[in-house]
Amino acid sequence: MGLARIRTTMKKLLIATLLLASSSSAFARDDVNDYSVKEAMEIPKVSNAIGGGVEFYFGNQPHAKVLTKLGQFQSNKKTSAFGKTDEAACQWAFASAMKSLRKRAIKEGGNAVINIKSNYKGTLTSSDTTFKCGAGNVIAGVALIGDVVKLAR
Repeated sequence: MGLARIRTTMKKLLIATLLLASSSSAFARDDVNDYSVKEAMEIPKVSNAIGGGVEFYFGNQPHAKVLTKLGQFQSNKKTSAFGKTDEAACQWAFASAMKSLRKRAIKEGGNAVINIKSNYKGTLTSSDTTFKCGAGNVIAGVALIGDVVKLAR
């Protein structure tokens, strides 16, 4: 085999390798699904991770009178999905996002987060009962946005 032919073969092999490597992103998964807030909150590991002292109201759920509005805040949390079902990974990412909102409410002097919506990739979705989660082969993520307030008790 001549040197020119070896170079041509090597170039073809390099091009094939580059095409294969760049197409692997086509195999990446990003499944977006809705999961139950109630079911996630009933898991002891999730509710313990979130903690107490702050009430949460999703979508248009009714709540006590708002005494003070303290601002709108977002939480975007990811977790490893490796070796977990999408639901389990998403529930854990949800716990992290909720914990972050709880900490922010406490920091701002609030006792509740109301009007909580999913904010997956910049698309707001309001639901009283579910949250959105994106799950891939390695990572799952939940993004929430809500209003930190002080409610009458």
